[in-house]
Amino acid sequence: MHLPAAINSFKSSNLISWKTTGKLQQTLAGCIELSRKTLQSGKVSKVKIWPGFTGQGRYFEFHSNLIPASIDFVRESLLCTSLCKDGYKIRTVEHLLSALEAKGIDNCRIQIQSLDSEDTEVEVPIFDGSANAWVEAIEQVGRKEALDRCGNNVEKLAPYLSEPFYVSRNDSFMVAFPASKVHISCGIDFPKVNSFVLWYADC
Repeated sequence: MHLPAAINSFKSSNLISWKTTGKLQQTLAGCIELSRKTLQSGKVSKVKIWPGFTGQGRYFEFHSNLIPASIDFVRESLLCTSLCKDGYKIRTVEHLLSALEAKGIDNCRIQIQSLDSEDTEVEVPIFDGSANAWVEAIEQVGRKEALDRCGNNVEKLAPYLSEPFYVSRNDSFMVAFPASKVHISCGIDFPKVNSFVLWYADC
């Protein structure tokens, strides 16, 4: 199953169910601001991440356009993950979004801008190529319990997979199985150097 079909499958089937976690939604305890020259375009991007209300989720703001960090807005792109909406594109979102997920930030507004006000595309800086700079910035400001506009907290929901799911493209594939906790195994084959690398991660 290819990417567009996989996304549609998730949206139109019972593969995913949402269940309560017993935890409250979280947001940033302060504002994060970082800027750097980007990898692919070479342009400088400035990113400010603001605390958010419960239920807002994580979303980008680019030229006053709001783009949720959702598979509904994912578009195929070379060597990165891109989000697109209403003619605007944000590229290389995966490092920042991974850091926010890993540190338990459920709700935030990610304001991003480039030096060229005419740009309809912008790229999130990746710094050293990992999510480390974003993780350190999140840890520095900390997190807090997110509230709605009336000052109430809301319980966090988490997705649960109900049956095995498989996606492939060319010589790459991904398979997911229902489990009580997250366990990730990934590998890459380098045929030109006769090497295979395998990583494991438990969350």
